[in-house]
This record gives sequence, structure tokens and C-alpha cells, in this order.
Amino acid sequence: MPEGLEGERLDSALARLFGLSRSKAADLVEEGRVRVDGVPEPKSARVHAGGWLEVDMPEPAAPVEMVPEHVEGMRIVHDDADIVVVDKPVGVAAHPSPGWSGPTVVAGLAGTGFRISTSGAAERQGVVHRLDVGTSGLMVVAKSEAAYTSLKRQFRERVVEKIYHALVQGHPDPSRGTVDAPVGRHPDHDYRWAVVANGKPSVTHYETIEAFPAASLLEIRLETGRTHQIRVHMSALRHPCVADLTYGADPTLAARLGLSRQWLHAVRLGFEHPGTGDWTEYASEYPDDLQGALDLLAQ
Repeated sequence: MPEGLEGERLDSALARLFGLSRSKAADLVEEGRVRVDGVPEPKSARVHAGGWLEVDMPEPAAPVEMVPEHVEGMRIVHDDADIVVVDKPVGVAAHPSPGWSGPTVVAGLAGTGFRISTSGAAERQGVVHRLDVGTSGLMVVAKSEAAYTSLKRQFRERVVEKIYHALVQGHPDPSRGTVDAPVGRHPDHDYRWAVVANGKPSVTHYETIEAFPAASLLEIRLETGRTHQIRVHMSALRHPCVADLTYGADPTLAARLGLSRQWLHAVRLGFEHPGTGDWTEYASEYPDDLQGALDLLAQ
């Protein structure tokens, strides 16, 4: 066992060593597939440097099939030889994945005849970044191999401009600020993420655009792109996105505004065009459900 994992929980150490999710690592331990120095240990056991780890890995699951389909409400914002920019509606995933049987951006593009990059896993070809199923707004997908490489580099080097608008409960104080807090898997809930000491560095900048009696509309700029980053950071400030019940939002306010998903929208996306090298930006208007909630608050 590497020295860097000294004192780590067994399931967490296993996840980090093999690139697994925390829940998958815990399943392997509970199934008796993991032994430390020849002895099965509980998933909460603390590992020690130099220990001998044995893991019986199950056969890999069959790849998720990608079936072209028509995706209602998905709008093509821009299309050229290198990229396609889409305005993703709520209820649509970026790509197929185990446990998700709903519509996806990748399948929607294939269903309308778009050829996208063959880089990446078969079910997520061309996808260089993602939005949550419950978050709407702009995504760029690579159509050429060169575009895929360029966009992945830009996201990795944090030169892509990702701007979101979020309606959050209450009024953040200060009204403008930065949240610099590591985000990782929640220690008690497999489907949630949280601010945790051993999480990945995560930086979110926010500024209040408009204040309502019960909520505030924020403009948010991301330096990093962790899973659920905005939702986690806003919840950590005790100002969760309105209607984000997963991260502590008030269900009464969500019902009053007629919202069935978090008020979060990717409004602007900017990057160097992979083909021309020119800086290019795209914008998206609020969907009807989000605009309707603002109208109710304004009344």
C-alpha cells in the first residue's frame, strides 16, 4: 500500500488506487473480494503503508449501447466542421451511462445525422464536458479529433469561460465572493457530493445580479469543473440553489415557484475555436420554467 494512503479508509483507498467510485469500492469490500495482508477487512478499516492488498476484480460490464434518437427541446446553437454547440434542455444527460435510460445529447446528435469525434468511450464520443441532467444550458461537443484534443486541453488548462446563472435561497453575504473548497464524494451518501478535506480543489466565483425577498439571482464563474460543484458550494454557503432538494433547498419555495428541478442554467460558454484559434462565445436564454419562477418572484 503506498505511503500516501496511510490512515485512509479501505474503501476510499481502493477507489483512489483503481479509479473506482466510492460505492463500487465499498461493494467489492462487502462482497469479500478485497483482502489486506491476506485477511478480509471491513470497508471502514484504516489501511497502513506497506500493507499487501489483494483484489478480485469482477469481469467488466458490457459497454452501454448508444442508440440514435430524437431529443425533444435540444437546440443546435452552432455547427461547423469542428464543433457543435447545443442548448441542452433539462432531463437530458450528456451521454449514456449505467442506470440512465433517458435521452442524451450524444444520442440526440446522432439521431439528427451529426458526425462527432470518435475519441473517448463509444457512448460518450466527442463529449469534453458535461451538465447535470437537472441543469440546462450550453455544451460544446467535438466533431473532429483535432477539436476534441484542443477542447480537452482548454478545459484542463482552465481557459474555457463557463458562466452560469443560479437562483439561490436567501441573500449571500458578501453579495460577491469566491468559494475555494475541495469537492469530493459525500462520506454518507453515494449519489451526493460535498465539501470534504480529501476532495479535489474547486473554485467558484459568484456575484449577485438581483435580489428578491426570498432569493438571489447570481452570476457564477467556474475555475474548475467538479461534479455538482455549484450546487455543493452554494449549499456549503447555506444558500442552496432554489428547488435543489438534494442539497437542502426548501421544498415549500420550490412548490410555490412551480419548480421540479434546481434553478441553474449555463448561460454563456466561451473558448478558442479549435479550427480558427479565434475566441468564440455563445449565449442561452432561460428556459420557460426558470423564467416563470423569476416572474413569480418579481411579483
